[in-house]
Amino acid sequence: MSYLRFVCLLASTLATAAVLMAVAQSPALQRGISVQMAVTNNAATMPDADNQNAWIVTVAADGNLYFGIDPVTRDGLAEVMIRTPRNREQKLYIKADARAQFASVKAALGPVRASNFEDVVLLASQPASHADGTMVPPKGIEVQLGNPGSGGAIVVRLSGPAQGSTLTVNDRRVTSTEFGSTLKSIVHSHAQVVRVEANDAVPFGDVMHVIDEAHAAGATVALPIYHSL
Repeated sequence: MSYLRFVCLLASTLATAAVLMAVAQSPALQRGISVQMAVTNNAATMPDADNQNAWIVTVAADGNLYFGIDPVTRDGLAEVMIRTPRNREQKLYIKADARAQFASVKAALGPVRASNFEDVVLLASQPASHADGTMVPPKGIEVQLGNPGSGGAIVVRLSGPAQGSTLTVNDRRVTSTEFGSTLKSIVHSHAQVVRVEANDAVPFGDVMHVIDEAHAAGATVALPIYHSL
């Protein structure tokens, strides 16, 4: 064997070994149900959502629910969450299709709240520039499920048909374009709570837009699922 062939063979072997080692050391990505998530601009990176043992509840566009990759009913979701062991500090991630009606998302959040989760992470899609083939970690926004009450909270309501939601802030109607600046003018600290309410027919993408803008304004977001419009 010539010296040049030996050097090329050695280099190829080392490169292959390096790739195999990197794969072996990389965390296994959790399989999941594909949905069209709402696009946000202010979601935070949530790398733990890719862990094999991550708790992910998916809401498909047609309202079907999944725990991990297993289809479940609303009652079945409550049962499987009781049976499945979890770490005390483990977060729960909701991956909802932007086209799903808010009623379907509430159907998932009801059992979640009953399982003693005080808050959840709503996963979202977020535009970002990255090289082709680059693994992009999940992103999401954390929200509270409890109802903080109206006293001191900024109340944002979405109502109307699925073709176009009506938006109000503290009972004053605003347009979608002025909503962000309106919130920033009245949110003065992270302790400020923005309570987001929506009727059942509103697409979840519209709800997620409101949550994204409230997060950008620096507020804590509450999503009281038992309150109906």
